Amino acid sequence: MMTTGLALAATETRASAAPAGRLKQSAARWCYSKISIDDLCRQGAEMGLSGIDLVEPEDWPTLRRYGLVPAMTQGKASIPNGFNRKENHDRLEKELQERIKLAAEAKAPNVIAFSGNRRGLSDEEGKDNCIIGLRRVKKMAEDAGVTICLELLNSKVDHKDYQCDHSAWGVEVMKGVDSPRVKLLYDIYHMQIMEGDVLRTIRQNIQYIGHFHTGGVPGRHELDDTQELQWRTVAKAIADLDFQGYFAHEFVPAKDPITSLRQAVELCTV
Repeated sequence: MMTTGLALAATETRASAAPAGRLKQSAARWCYSKISIDDLCRQGAEMGLSGIDLVEPEDWPTLRRYGLVPAMTQGKASIPNGFNRKENHDRLEKELQERIKLAAEAKAPNVIAFSGNRRGLSDEEGKDNCIIGLRRVKKMAEDAGVTICLELLNSKVDHKDYQCDHSAWGVEVMKGVDSPRVKLLYDIYHMQIMEGDVLRTIRQNIQYIGHFHTGGVPGRHELDDTQELQWRTVAKAIADLDFQGYFAHEFVPAKDPITSLRQAVELCTV
């Protein structure tokens, strides 16, 4: 059964926070770990956020008090140990079943998934194994109305040996799984490092993308003039595609965190 806290989160909340512009913007909790969840939610709602990413169920009622959505939830998902190995599939299926049930009860739209590291596995075999594993869990996601998002990460700087490190590979997995409830988490920071050409890639593959993360390149800091992407242009391109998911900020502030987050939200309000 749903816990009392989750029941309150799902049914006794204020009206949803008004989104800033055409994109539903969110922020990754771990980037603001020194700020209390209550303070982050209060100030986030005031600046125009619609959600908070990577927040565990015990904090979902706090988000709901401020009209925010737990836009992406992780659970036990592990970056190095993912769907690219068949021996992980039973465990991942069980973990996702539990996580999807919690997410559906609390109206949390997305759960995260990872390919895992190569560890000598060919990209072809890893792709096939991810398709097999994600096809095992797609019906439960479809039935629950929750989207599983396989994250694209860079293997050049931050996540050495990670297999889902290029958009084309991730898109091939999505085509193989063939479900409206299994999509990519397109992390713009990671894909700018790996391949660039982010606007063309997003436009060509938007039907396979369920969620976005931001982060300045280089350094994964503020979305400011020290970075190589024009973030307002990126945000406008995504909004022009009528993207209905969440556009979440996952940069590590090098300055005052709330000021930096507010500036990012303003910059990407299009």
